[in-house]
Amino acid sequence: MAKTVNRRYTALEALAKGDLWTKLSAVVMGAGLFGHGQKVKGVLVLILESAFFFYMFTTGFSALANLPGLGSVEAGEVYNEAKGIYEYSQGDNSLLMLLFGVVTLFVIAAFAVLWILQMRQSLKIQENISEGEHVPTFKEDLNSLVNGNMWATLMALPFLGILVFNIVPLVFMICMAFTSYSKEDNHLTLFDWNGLTQFRRVLSMSGNIGRQFWHVLGWTIVWAIFATFLNYILGMILALIINRKDTKWKGFWRFCFVLSIAVPQFVTLMIMNIMLQPYGAVNVVLQNLGWIKSPIPFWQDATLARITVIVINLWVGIPYTLLQITGILQNIPAELYEAAKMDGANAVTIFFKITLPYMLFVTTPYLITSFVGNINNFNVIYLLSGGGPTYVGDTAGQTDLLVTWLYKLTIDFQYYNIGAVIGILTFIVLTIVTLVTYHRSGSYQNEEAFM
Repeated sequence: MAKTVNRRYTALEALAKGDLWTKLSAVVMGAGLFGHGQKVKGVLVLILESAFFFYMFTTGFSALANLPGLGSVEAGEVYNEAKGIYEYSQGDNSLLMLLFGVVTLFVIAAFAVLWILQMRQSLKIQENISEGEHVPTFKEDLNSLVNGNMWATLMALPFLGILVFNIVPLVFMICMAFTSYSKEDNHLTLFDWNGLTQFRRVLSMSGNIGRQFWHVLGWTIVWAIFATFLNYILGMILALIINRKDTKWKGFWRFCFVLSIAVPQFVTLMIMNIMLQPYGAVNVVLQNLGWIKSPIPFWQDATLARITVIVINLWVGIPYTLLQITGILQNIPAELYEAAKMDGANAVTIFFKITLPYMLFVTTPYLITSFVGNINNFNVIYLLSGGGPTYVGDTAGQTDLLVTWLYKLTIDFQYYNIGAVIGILTFIVLTIVTLVTYHRSGSYQNEEAFM
Protein backbone atom coordinates (compact mmCIF):
# COMPACT_ATOMS: atom_id res chain seq x y z
CA MET A 1 0.00 0.00 0.00
CA ALA A 2 2.77 2.42 0.85
CA LYS A 3 4.27 1.93 -2.59
CA THR A 4 0.93 2.67 -4.23
CA VAL A 5 0.46 5.84 -2.22
CA ASN A 6 3.96 7.18 -2.80
CA ARG A 7 4.27 6.23 -6.47
CA ARG A 8 4.63 9.09 -8.94
CA TYR A 9 2.36 8.76 -11.96
CA THR A 10 2.68 10.42 -15.35
CA ALA A 11 0.02 11.93 -17.58
CA LEU A 12 0.74 9.31 -20.26
CA GLU A 13 0.14 6.53 -17.73
CA ALA A 14 -3.14 8.21 -16.82
CA LEU A 15 -4.24 8.19 -20.46
CA ALA A 16 -3.18 4.57 -20.94
CA LYS A 17 -4.28 3.00 -17.64
CA GLY A 18 -6.98 5.35 -16.44
CA ASP A 19 -10.65 4.46 -16.22
CA LEU A 20 -13.42 6.41 -17.94
CA TRP A 21 -13.34 9.25 -15.41
CA THR A 22 -9.58 9.64 -15.66
CA LYS A 23 -9.60 9.63 -19.46
CA LEU A 24 -12.52 12.07 -19.48
CA SER A 25 -10.46 14.49 -17.39
CA ALA A 26 -8.11 14.87 -20.35
CA VAL A 27 -10.87 16.96 -21.95
CA VAL A 28 -13.01 18.03 -19.00
CA MET A 29 -10.42 18.83 -16.39
CA GLY A 30 -11.39 17.77 -12.87
CA ALA A 31 -13.73 15.03 -14.10
CA GLY A 32 -11.42 12.31 -12.75
CA LEU A 33 -11.29 13.95 -9.33
CA PHE A 34 -15.05 14.51 -9.31
CA GLY A 35 -15.82 10.93 -10.38
CA HIS A 36 -13.49 9.46 -7.78
CA GLY A 37 -15.06 11.24 -4.84
CA GLN A 38 -13.13 14.52 -4.66
CA LYS A 39 -16.01 16.63 -5.92
CA VAL A 40 -14.92 20.02 -4.55
CA LYS A 41 -11.44 19.72 -6.01
CA GLY A 42 -12.88 18.53 -9.30
CA VAL A 43 -15.18 21.57 -9.52
CA LEU A 44 -12.34 23.96 -8.64
CA VAL A 45 -10.15 22.49 -11.38
CA LEU A 46 -13.03 22.77 -13.86
CA ILE A 47 -13.48 26.44 -12.90
CA LEU A 48 -9.77 27.05 -13.58
CA GLU A 49 -10.10 25.37 -16.97
CA SER A 50 -13.10 27.53 -17.78
CA ALA A 51 -11.21 30.67 -16.71
CA PHE A 52 -8.30 29.65 -18.95
CA PHE A 53 -10.48 29.25 -22.04
CA PHE A 54 -12.33 32.48 -21.25
CA TYR A 55 -8.99 34.31 -21.11
CA MET A 56 -7.76 32.66 -24.31
CA PHE A 57 -10.88 33.48 -26.32
CA THR A 58 -11.10 37.05 -25.03
CA THR A 59 -7.40 37.97 -24.97
CA GLY A 60 -5.00 35.06 -25.29
CA PHE A 61 -5.44 34.00 -28.91
CA SER A 62 -5.21 37.57 -30.19
CA ALA A 63 -2.10 38.11 -28.04
CA LEU A 64 -0.47 35.01 -29.53
CA ALA A 65 -1.45 36.11 -33.04
CA ASN A 66 0.20 39.50 -32.50
CA LEU A 67 3.39 38.05 -31.00
CA PRO A 68 5.16 37.03 -34.28
CA GLY A 69 4.64 40.43 -35.93
CA LEU A 70 4.31 42.81 -32.95
CA GLY A 71 1.94 45.04 -34.92
CA SER A 72 2.29 47.15 -38.04
CA VAL A 73 -0.43 49.82 -37.92
CA GLU A 74 0.94 53.29 -37.19
CA ALA A 75 -1.03 55.99 -35.43
CA GLY A 76 -2.88 58.09 -38.04
CA GLU A 77 -3.98 61.69 -38.35
CA VAL A 78 -7.01 62.59 -40.45
CA TYR A 79 -8.65 66.00 -40.85
CA ASN A 80 -12.41 65.88 -40.27
CA GLU A 81 -13.90 68.62 -42.45
CA ALA A 82 -17.33 68.36 -40.86
CA LYS A 83 -15.97 68.94 -37.37
CA GLY A 84 -13.04 71.07 -38.44
CA ILE A 85 -10.59 69.15 -36.31
CA TYR A 86 -7.89 66.52 -36.68
CA GLU A 87 -8.82 63.04 -35.52
CA TYR A 88 -6.20 60.55 -34.46
CA SER A 89 -6.32 56.76 -34.75
CA GLN A 90 -4.50 54.85 -32.11
CA GLY A 91 -2.29 52.36 -34.01
CA ASP A 92 -0.55 49.31 -32.66
CA ASN A 93 1.62 49.33 -29.56
CA SER A 94 4.35 46.71 -29.99
CA LEU A 95 5.42 46.88 -26.35
CA LEU A 96 1.97 45.90 -25.08
CA MET A 97 1.72 43.18 -27.71
CA LEU A 98 5.03 41.74 -26.57
CA LEU A 99 3.99 41.93 -22.91
CA PHE A 100 0.60 40.29 -23.44
CA GLY A 101 2.19 37.64 -25.64
CA VAL A 102 4.75 36.72 -22.96
CA VAL A 103 2.07 36.66 -20.25
CA THR A 104 -0.12 34.43 -22.42
CA LEU A 105 2.73 31.96 -22.90
CA PHE A 106 3.12 31.74 -19.12
CA VAL A 107 -0.65 31.25 -18.73
CA ILE A 108 -0.53 28.40 -21.24
CA ALA A 109 2.44 26.84 -19.41
CA ALA A 110 0.56 27.08 -16.09
CA PHE A 111 -2.49 25.47 -17.69
CA ALA A 112 -0.35 22.62 -19.03
CA VAL A 113 1.10 22.00 -15.56
CA LEU A 114 -2.40 21.99 -14.06
CA TRP A 115 -3.58 19.52 -16.72
CA ILE A 116 -0.72 17.14 -15.97
CA LEU A 117 -1.19 17.37 -12.20
CA GLN A 118 -4.91 16.68 -12.29
CA MET A 119 -4.38 13.70 -14.64
CA ARG A 120 -1.74 12.24 -12.34
CA GLN A 121 -3.87 12.87 -9.27
CA SER A 122 -6.89 11.21 -10.88
CA LEU A 123 -4.91 8.04 -11.67
CA LYS A 124 -3.41 8.00 -8.20
CA ILE A 125 -6.84 8.16 -6.55
CA GLN A 126 -8.11 5.48 -8.95
CA GLU A 127 -5.27 3.16 -7.92
CA ASN A 128 -5.84 3.91 -4.23
CA ILE A 129 -9.53 3.04 -4.56
CA SER A 130 -8.65 -0.25 -6.28
CA GLU A 131 -6.30 -1.03 -3.39
CA GLY A 132 -9.03 -0.28 -0.88
CA GLU A 133 -7.31 2.79 0.54
CA HIS A 134 -8.94 5.88 1.94
CA VAL A 135 -9.51 8.81 -0.42
CA PRO A 136 -8.94 12.11 1.41
CA THR A 137 -11.85 14.50 1.60
CA PHE A 138 -11.55 18.17 0.71
CA LYS A 139 -11.50 19.04 4.42
CA GLU A 140 -8.66 16.57 5.02
CA ASP A 141 -6.72 18.07 2.10
CA LEU A 142 -7.12 21.53 3.64
CA ASN A 143 -5.95 20.25 7.01
CA SER A 144 -2.87 18.71 5.36
CA LEU A 145 -1.87 22.16 4.15
CA VAL A 146 -1.20 23.19 7.74
CA ASN A 147 0.31 19.85 8.77
CA GLY A 148 2.13 17.41 6.51
CA ASN A 149 2.06 19.68 3.45
CA MET A 150 2.84 22.89 5.33
CA TRP A 151 5.80 23.44 3.01
CA ALA A 152 3.41 23.91 0.07
CA THR A 153 1.41 26.53 1.97
CA LEU A 154 4.52 28.47 2.97
CA MET A 155 6.13 28.31 -0.47
CA ALA A 156 3.06 29.14 -2.55
CA LEU A 157 3.07 32.92 -2.04
CA PRO A 158 6.88 33.37 -2.39
CA PHE A 159 6.85 31.22 -5.53
CA LEU A 160 4.00 33.26 -7.01
CA GLY A 161 5.86 36.49 -6.18
CA ILE A 162 9.07 35.24 -7.82
CA LEU A 163 7.10 34.17 -10.89
CA VAL A 164 5.22 37.45 -11.28
CA PHE A 165 7.90 39.94 -10.25
CA ASN A 166 11.10 38.16 -11.34
CA ILE A 167 10.66 35.45 -13.95
CA VAL A 168 8.01 37.08 -16.15
CA PRO A 169 9.81 40.48 -16.28
CA LEU A 170 13.10 38.65 -16.91
CA VAL A 171 11.66 36.79 -19.92
CA PHE A 172 10.07 40.05 -21.10
CA MET A 173 13.45 41.77 -20.91
CA ILE A 174 15.20 38.91 -22.73
CA CYS A 175 12.65 39.18 -25.53
CA MET A 176 13.44 42.91 -25.92
CA ALA A 177 17.02 42.01 -26.81
CA PHE A 178 15.79 40.38 -30.02
CA THR A 179 13.75 43.39 -31.20
CA SER A 180 14.36 46.87 -32.60
CA TYR A 181 12.75 48.52 -29.53
CA SER A 182 14.83 51.68 -29.30
CA LYS A 183 14.87 55.43 -29.84
CA GLU A 184 17.03 54.76 -32.86
CA ASP A 185 14.97 55.17 -36.05
CA ASN A 186 11.97 56.00 -33.83
CA HIS A 187 11.08 52.43 -32.82
CA LEU A 188 9.57 53.27 -29.41
CA THR A 189 5.95 52.55 -30.38
CA LEU A 190 6.23 50.18 -33.31
CA PHE A 191 9.09 47.70 -33.47
CA ASP A 192 9.71 44.22 -34.76
CA TRP A 193 11.87 41.18 -34.16
CA ASN A 194 15.39 41.43 -35.56
CA GLY A 195 17.03 38.28 -34.24
CA LEU A 196 20.65 38.54 -33.07
CA THR A 197 21.26 41.95 -34.63
CA GLN A 198 21.71 43.72 -31.31
CA PHE A 199 24.01 40.99 -29.97
CA ARG A 200 26.22 41.39 -33.04
CA ARG A 201 26.29 45.16 -32.53
CA VAL A 202 27.32 44.82 -28.90
CA LEU A 203 29.92 42.09 -29.40
CA SER A 204 31.45 43.64 -32.52
CA MET A 205 34.80 45.38 -32.04
CA SER A 206 34.27 47.68 -35.00
CA GLY A 207 30.94 49.32 -34.21
CA ASN A 208 30.42 52.24 -31.83
CA ILE A 209 28.28 50.24 -29.41
CA GLY A 210 30.72 47.33 -29.53
CA ARG A 211 33.74 49.50 -28.70
CA GLN A 212 31.86 50.98 -25.76
CA PHE A 213 30.84 47.53 -24.51
CA TRP A 214 34.36 46.09 -24.48
CA HIS A 215 35.74 49.25 -22.89
CA VAL A 216 33.10 49.22 -20.15
CA LEU A 217 33.43 45.45 -19.62
CA GLY A 218 37.21 45.75 -19.19
CA TRP A 219 36.89 48.55 -16.64
CA THR A 220 34.08 46.68 -14.85
CA ILE A 221 36.31 43.64 -14.33
CA VAL A 222 39.28 45.78 -13.23
CA TRP A 223 37.03 47.69 -10.82
CA ALA A 224 35.51 44.50 -9.38
CA ILE A 225 38.96 42.94 -8.79
CA PHE A 226 40.40 46.02 -7.08
CA ALA A 227 37.22 46.83 -5.14
CA THR A 228 36.88 43.24 -3.89
CA PHE A 229 40.43 42.23 -3.05
CA LEU A 230 41.69 45.58 -1.75
CA ASN A 231 38.73 45.68 0.63
CA TYR A 232 39.39 42.10 1.67
CA ILE A 233 43.17 42.44 2.13
CA LEU A 234 43.09 45.78 3.95
CA GLY A 235 40.13 44.72 6.07
CA MET A 236 41.96 41.51 6.98
CA ILE A 237 45.11 43.44 7.94
CA LEU A 238 43.10 45.79 10.16
CA ALA A 239 41.27 42.87 11.77
CA LEU A 240 44.57 41.08 12.47
CA ILE A 241 46.14 44.18 13.99
CA ILE A 242 43.15 44.93 16.20
CA ASN A 243 42.76 41.29 17.22
CA ARG A 244 46.36 40.99 18.48
CA LYS A 245 46.73 40.36 22.19
CA ASP A 246 49.01 43.38 22.56
CA THR A 247 46.50 45.79 20.99
CA LYS A 248 44.77 47.94 23.60
CA TRP A 249 41.24 49.38 23.36
CA LYS A 250 40.14 46.83 20.78
CA GLY A 251 36.50 47.86 21.09
CA PHE A 252 37.33 51.53 20.50
CA TRP A 253 39.27 50.87 17.30
CA ARG A 254 36.55 48.61 15.94
CA PHE A 255 34.00 51.32 16.79
CA CYS A 256 36.00 53.93 14.86
CA PHE A 257 36.12 51.87 11.69
CA VAL A 258 32.57 50.52 11.91
CA LEU A 259 31.12 53.98 12.58
CA SER A 260 30.96 54.67 8.84
CA ILE A 261 28.41 51.86 8.48
CA ALA A 262 25.95 53.86 10.58
CA VAL A 263 25.91 56.65 8.01
CA PRO A 264 23.73 55.84 4.95
CA GLN A 265 25.97 55.00 2.02
CA PHE A 266 24.37 57.43 -0.42
CA VAL A 267 24.94 60.29 2.06
CA THR A 268 28.65 59.45 2.34
CA LEU A 269 29.04 59.18 -1.42
CA MET A 270 27.25 62.45 -2.17
CA ILE A 271 29.35 64.30 0.44
CA MET A 272 32.54 62.84 -1.04
CA ASN A 273 31.43 63.92 -4.50
CA ILE A 274 30.89 67.50 -3.33
CA MET A 275 34.14 67.63 -1.33
CA LEU A 276 36.21 66.54 -4.34
CA GLN A 277 34.76 69.01 -6.82
CA PRO A 278 37.16 71.66 -8.29
CA TYR A 279 35.87 74.15 -5.72
CA GLY A 280 35.06 71.61 -3.05
CA ALA A 281 36.44 71.45 0.47
CA VAL A 282 39.50 69.32 -0.38
CA ASN A 283 40.76 71.53 -3.19
CA VAL A 284 40.00 74.73 -1.28
CA VAL A 285 41.92 73.57 1.80
CA LEU A 286 44.90 72.38 -0.25
CA GLN A 287 45.02 75.67 -2.15
CA ASN A 288 44.77 77.73 1.04
CA LEU A 289 47.67 75.75 2.50
CA GLY A 290 49.68 76.48 -0.63
CA TRP A 291 50.19 72.81 -1.47
CA ILE A 292 48.58 73.08 -4.91
CA LYS A 293 48.19 75.98 -7.32
CA SER A 294 45.17 74.73 -9.29
CA PRO A 295 42.34 72.38 -8.30
CA ILE A 296 43.02 68.65 -8.59
CA PRO A 297 40.68 67.26 -11.29
CA PHE A 298 39.32 64.35 -9.26
CA TRP A 299 36.27 63.93 -11.53
CA GLN A 300 37.63 65.54 -14.71
CA ASP A 301 40.62 63.26 -15.36
CA ALA A 302 39.73 59.66 -16.32
CA THR A 303 42.64 57.92 -14.56
CA LEU A 304 42.29 60.03 -11.42
CA ALA A 305 38.52 59.48 -11.35
CA ARG A 306 39.02 55.72 -11.46
CA ILE A 307 41.58 55.79 -8.67
CA THR A 308 39.30 58.04 -6.63
CA VAL A 309 36.25 55.77 -6.83
CA ILE A 310 38.39 52.76 -5.84
CA VAL A 311 39.84 54.61 -2.82
CA ILE A 312 36.46 55.92 -1.66
CA ASN A 313 35.00 52.43 -2.04
CA LEU A 314 37.63 51.27 0.48
CA TRP A 315 36.20 53.71 3.01
CA VAL A 316 32.74 52.27 2.40
CA GLY A 317 33.64 48.57 2.20
CA ILE A 318 36.50 47.90 4.63
CA PRO A 319 34.32 48.07 7.80
CA TYR A 320 32.16 45.19 6.53
CA THR A 321 35.24 43.06 5.83
CA LEU A 322 36.63 44.01 9.24
CA LEU A 323 33.53 42.63 10.95
CA GLN A 324 33.59 39.43 8.86
CA ILE A 325 37.26 38.69 9.52
CA THR A 326 37.03 39.59 13.21
CA GLY A 327 34.31 37.00 13.73
CA ILE A 328 36.37 34.36 11.93
CA LEU A 329 39.57 35.12 13.85
CA GLN A 330 37.78 34.81 17.15
CA ASN A 331 36.52 31.36 16.17
CA ILE A 332 39.80 29.79 15.06
CA PRO A 333 40.63 27.13 17.70
CA ALA A 334 43.41 28.37 20.00
CA GLU A 335 44.77 24.81 20.13
CA LEU A 336 45.95 25.14 16.53
CA TYR A 337 48.12 28.14 17.39
CA GLU A 338 49.47 26.50 20.54
CA ALA A 339 50.41 23.33 18.67
CA ALA A 340 52.10 25.33 15.91
CA LYS A 341 54.17 27.32 18.43
CA MET A 342 55.22 24.13 20.18
CA ASP A 343 56.45 22.83 16.80
CA GLY A 344 58.56 25.96 16.40
CA ALA A 345 56.47 27.81 13.80
CA ASN A 346 56.97 31.57 13.65
CA ALA A 347 54.27 34.21 13.12
CA VAL A 348 54.60 34.21 9.33
CA THR A 349 54.31 30.43 9.10
CA ILE A 350 51.32 30.39 11.44
CA PHE A 351 49.57 33.03 9.32
CA PHE A 352 50.09 31.25 5.98
CA LYS A 353 49.50 27.72 7.31
CA ILE A 354 46.61 28.29 9.74
CA THR A 355 45.05 31.75 9.72
CA LEU A 356 44.92 32.49 5.98
CA PRO A 357 43.67 29.02 4.86
CA TYR A 358 40.98 29.09 7.53
CA MET A 359 39.84 32.58 6.54
CA LEU A 360 39.81 31.76 2.81
CA PHE A 361 37.89 28.56 3.46
CA VAL A 362 35.17 30.38 5.39
CA THR A 363 35.06 33.60 3.37
CA THR A 364 35.14 32.24 -0.19
CA PRO A 365 31.34 32.55 -0.56
CA TYR A 366 31.63 36.08 0.87
CA LEU A 367 34.36 36.95 -1.65
CA ILE A 368 32.23 35.66 -4.52
CA THR A 369 29.25 37.67 -3.26
CA SER A 370 31.42 40.77 -2.91
CA PHE A 371 32.82 40.35 -6.43
CA VAL A 372 29.34 40.01 -7.92
CA GLY A 373 28.11 42.91 -5.80
CA ASN A 374 30.97 45.13 -7.00
CA ILE A 375 30.24 44.34 -10.65
CA ASN A 376 26.71 45.58 -9.94
CA ASN A 377 27.82 48.38 -7.60
CA PHE A 378 25.57 51.09 -9.01
CA ASN A 379 25.63 53.45 -6.02
CA VAL A 380 29.37 54.07 -5.71
CA ILE A 381 29.92 54.84 -9.40
CA TYR A 382 26.73 56.74 -10.16
CA LEU A 383 26.72 58.90 -7.02
CA LEU A 384 30.44 59.67 -7.14
CA SER A 385 31.42 60.16 -10.78
CA GLY A 386 28.16 59.63 -12.65
CA GLY A 387 30.13 57.38 -14.99
CA GLY A 388 32.23 60.35 -16.21
CA PRO A 389 34.37 62.24 -16.74
CA THR A 390 34.41 61.83 -20.52
CA TYR A 391 32.31 59.71 -22.81
CA VAL A 392 33.55 56.67 -24.67
CA GLY A 393 31.47 56.84 -27.84
CA ASP A 394 27.98 58.24 -27.41
CA THR A 395 26.60 56.70 -24.23
CA ALA A 396 29.28 55.29 -21.88
CA GLY A 397 31.68 57.17 -19.61
CA GLN A 398 35.21 56.35 -18.50
CA THR A 399 34.11 55.09 -15.07
CA ASP A 400 30.82 53.50 -16.14
CA LEU A 401 30.23 49.92 -15.08
CA LEU A 402 27.97 47.64 -17.08
CA VAL A 403 25.13 48.33 -14.64
CA THR A 404 25.46 52.14 -14.80
CA TRP A 405 25.83 52.00 -18.59
CA LEU A 406 22.68 49.86 -18.77
CA TYR A 407 20.88 52.50 -16.70
CA LYS A 408 21.97 55.26 -19.08
CA LEU A 409 21.07 53.23 -22.15
CA THR A 410 17.53 52.67 -20.92
CA ILE A 411 16.69 55.80 -18.91
CA ASP A 412 18.74 58.51 -20.61
CA PHE A 413 19.03 57.30 -24.20
CA GLN A 414 16.06 54.87 -24.49
CA TYR A 415 18.08 52.16 -26.24
CA TYR A 416 15.97 49.46 -24.62
CA ASN A 417 17.05 46.62 -26.89
CA ILE A 418 20.76 47.33 -26.32
CA GLY A 419 20.08 47.63 -22.58
CA ALA A 420 18.42 44.21 -22.62
CA VAL A 421 21.45 42.71 -24.38
CA ILE A 422 23.78 44.25 -21.78
CA GLY A 423 21.60 42.82 -19.01
CA ILE A 424 21.77 39.34 -20.54
CA LEU A 425 25.54 39.47 -21.07
CA THR A 426 26.06 40.76 -17.51
CA PHE A 427 24.01 37.85 -16.18
CA ILE A 428 26.06 35.38 -18.24
CA VAL A 429 29.38 36.83 -17.02
CA LEU A 430 28.28 36.78 -13.38
CA THR A 431 26.88 33.24 -13.63
CA ILE A 432 30.08 31.84 -15.15
CA VAL A 433 32.34 33.62 -12.66
CA THR A 434 30.22 32.59 -9.67
CA LEU A 435 29.76 28.92 -10.61
CA VAL A 436 33.36 28.31 -11.74
CA THR A 437 34.88 30.08 -8.74
CA TYR A 438 32.68 28.43 -6.15
CA HIS A 439 32.98 24.92 -7.63
CA ARG A 440 36.77 25.22 -7.57
CA SER A 441 36.90 26.57 -4.01
CA GLY A 442 37.70 24.54 -0.92
CA SER A 443 34.38 25.60 0.60
CA TYR A 444 32.60 23.49 -2.04
CA GLN A 445 35.04 20.64 -2.63
CA ASN A 446 35.98 19.96 0.99
CA GLU A 447 33.13 21.07 3.22
CA GLU A 448 34.25 18.93 6.14
CA ALA A 449 37.84 20.22 6.26
CA PHE A 450 37.36 22.53 9.25
CA MET A 451 34.45 20.73 10.87
